[in-house]
Order: sequence, then C-alpha cells, then structure tokens
Amino acid sequence: MRVEPSQLVPGCILLHEVKGKSNRPIIPKNTVLTEKHIIILEKFLIESVEVSSKLSDGEEFQPKVVHRSVKKQDVTKTIESGLSNIPFADHYRATALKFKEQYQKWQNSMPIDIPSVRDMIIPLLDRIEEVTSKEIYSLHKHVEKEDYIHYHSVAVSIISAFLGRKMGYSKGEWLQIGLAGLLCDCGMVRVNSDIIFKAGPLTSNEFKDVQNHPTYSYRMVENLPTITSGVKLAVLQHHEREDGNGYPLGIKNEKIHKYAKVIAVADTYHAMTSDRLYQGKIPPMKVIEEIQKEQYIKFDAEVVKCFLGSLSDLSLGSKVTLSNKKSGEIVFVDPDKPTRPLIRMNGSDEIIALEHMPELYIEKVSGS
Repeated sequence: MRVEPSQLVPGCILLHEVKGKSNRPIIPKNTVLTEKHIIILEKFLIESVEVSSKLSDGEEFQPKVVHRSVKKQDVTKTIESGLSNIPFADHYRATALKFKEQYQKWQNSMPIDIPSVRDMIIPLLDRIEEVTSKEIYSLHKHVEKEDYIHYHSVAVSIISAFLGRKMGYSKGEWLQIGLAGLLCDCGMVRVNSDIIFKAGPLTSNEFKDVQNHPTYSYRMVENLPTITSGVKLAVLQHHEREDGNGYPLGIKNEKIHKYAKVIAVADTYHAMTSDRLYQGKIPPMKVIEEIQKEQYIKFDAEVVKCFLGSLSDLSLGSKVTLSNKKSGEIVFVDPDKPTRPLIRMNGSDEIIALEHMPELYIEKVSGS
C-alpha cells in the first residue's frame, strides 16, 4: 500500500528502504515506524512510501485522513503574491514555513540558494521599521514546537536586524545582520536527526555534536560569492562569548565579529523564551535579567544596553503577573533596569518596586 508520510501511523511496517533525494538511505526496509520516523520522512520531503496493509500488532492499517491547513496555505499564498499588508505575526509564520522548505532542501544536500533566501526574508525584515518592539520580543508566542528550528531561525533574523537598526547600523548592514541570523543554524541539517528531535536532555557526546553546527553552517556558506565576509563570520561565531568560553573556536572580545555579537543576544533571548522539544520556555523578563547579568562576561555590553533600552516602551502601562501569581500594572520603568519596574498592584493600589524584591520576578506581561 503506497501512502503519503502524513497518512502514516505508528506501527506501520515499511516494505522498501527509503532513500533521500541525494540517494542516501534514510530508513531501512521492514522498519516498524514510530512517530519519530514519520516526522523524519516528512522533513526529508519523501512524497510516498510503500507499507504493509497490516500494522505490527496485526490490525488492519487505516491511512490517516489528512486535513490540509487552509490558514497556512492562504497566508503563504499571500506572501508569494507580493503582498505584505497582512499582520506581522502572520508574515512571520508564513516566512517560517517558506524557510522550512529551504531547510528541507539542505537536508537533501542541495546548496543554499541565496536569491531565494533573500526573496523570502527581505520583505519581512523591511517591516521592522513599522512594527513595535513588543511585536518583535513576542515572537516566541508563535513558535510551533515541532518546527522550532525553522521558527527560531526566522525570529533570530528579525530580532538581530531589529537590534542592528536600534544600534545605528545602516539599513544595508542591519539587513546583512538579519541574513546572518537566518543562516546561522543552517548547519543543523548536518546534526543527527535523533539528537534534534530528542525530547530529553542531551548526553555530553550529543551536545558536542550540536556544538559543531556553527562550523557546519560556515562550511555551507563560505564559498557563496553573493554574501559578505561579515555574514560568513557571524554565522561561524554566533556562539562565541566575550570571556572566550563559547564555541567552536573559543575566541573572545574584539576577535568576535560585531555582527556575531548582535546575533548572540537575539539567539539566546528567543531560544530561552520559546517552548522547545527538550526544554520548556522561561518567562521573557527572567531571560532578560539573565542576559543583563551576563553583559561584560558572555555578551557585548553595547548590544545588551541597546537590547535593554528597546524594552522601555514594551513595558510601561502593561498588565503583569508576578511569580507569586499576583497581578498589577507597570507605572514606571528605569531604562537601566527594565525588568525591575514600579508596579501598582491590583486590588490595593499599593506600588511596589521590584528592584528591592529580588525574590519576585515578572512571570507574564499581558499578551505575552
């Protein structure tokens, strides 16, 4: 029985070996398929497979009825038609879906098509000048866990370009920073898929494999003549840290390219605030505090200062819930301490200063 991967269910028995577009074996013959196998088949763009009419438990196999996502298709068609007047969040989701298509081609050993990548990301980055910082710093709300890598890459692109613009880079440069942010994790296609989709903590050897992804990413872009050396270095160095404890090279301070320093902050913020397969999300304000503590140690102080400064208009007047589950409204924000504002508590009108209450933190900002 030949079916699409989306119609498979765990327990299906594969009758023939499946190979990718580069003719490399993906799943051997007679494998009893699990949910993980089905995900891998979809991500490698396998159109159909031959399976037994009986499941491994002897039951009859009933192919799953697939209901296509009209909403996602409509949004993608809107983008492809050249219109960019849809809500920014929808544009972001549509771009993540388009990026997924590119990523799947790279998984099948196809080279990066930079013109297609630019056509996909530049219209979205152009909109940075018209959206609020709240929209930028709330991208984690739209991530779909199973497709985290695709949503994350596009979000890092957006946040990196946004920070570059706030720091005073010319548009040409902050677009380059955004492009580097998009491509910095392309080398994850060279990491074992079992590691990428692992739900639990990684072993030390698995983590070492993940730590190779900046090198893999660099190898994929190093010979592309249409991108700058700055973009290529940012792709290689986005996990380097100011104190030299980053990877893959362990370089520090001025040896790290300025674009990579911007991406490091954007990448950390979005990763920690997102719900991932192997780790739950952390409240944004708590993540921001962690980044602030690491300035001068892990992150560039100028980038962190810009990052914190761009949060001021995000918080003032917002409704918040604290870690003790009490709620209130932010009435004053110190630009140097945006995560520790003055809050008017609901029900009592008492104003508290989080700066003097280290045991509390903002767990949720209204709408985040």
